[in-house]
Amino acid sequence: MLDLQALTKAVGDLDEPKVLDMLKEFVATNPSSEETEAVVSACQKGMGIVGDLFDAKEYFVGDLIFAGELLNSALDILKPVMSVESNVKSGKIVLATVEGDLHDIGKNIFKSMSEAAGFEVHDLGIDVPASTFVEKVKEIKPEILGMSGVLTLALDSMKKTVDALKEAGLRDEVKVIIGGNPVTEEACRMIGADAFTTNAAEGVKMCQQWVS
Repeated sequence: MLDLQALTKAVGDLDEPKVLDMLKEFVATNPSSEETEAVVSACQKGMGIVGDLFDAKEYFVGDLIFAGELLNSALDILKPVMSVESNVKSGKIVLATVEGDLHDIGKNIFKSMSEAAGFEVHDLGIDVPASTFVEKVKEIKPEILGMSGVLTLALDSMKKTVDALKEAGLRDEVKVIIGGNPVTEEACRMIGADAFTTNAAEGVKMCQQWVS
């Protein structure tokens, strides 16, 4: 069986060749679904380390992007041995960068990590108006709506989106999480969101708590 701690450390160290070699060897052993789930979990723990190192300012945004790509590569290798059970989705997330903001790095990292945690993520892209969020929430009835933005003006767009959900009678149907540089507790209250985060790994943990 694969050394799970070594795998977690390799992911945390962003040692791509080591991670991918370990996973290829693991897949070649024709593992059970339980073993595969333990390996996915070890990769997720490694991503948690990446998030912690980013918080400690030892890693930077470029490292987070790389970590997200590494995680996607890892999941691609594991797909053939991921059983139907481990594909049971944790829940649905509608995600986008809000109107007026074109930054998608944080959103994409959150998306990769949410998918790795078993969420079905509907990514609407960047510069998304409130009406598009509302239409998508009506259409797929997600448990969670995630809004991202880097510019200060994004906060106004987030508030407009929450207000539009209220007008459509959908606010109570969905948890709202917001993320990005200008987001603070005060902004979260002003916008009317349920939670805010500036760390993708922490955000995913919040989402998991909401659906568990």
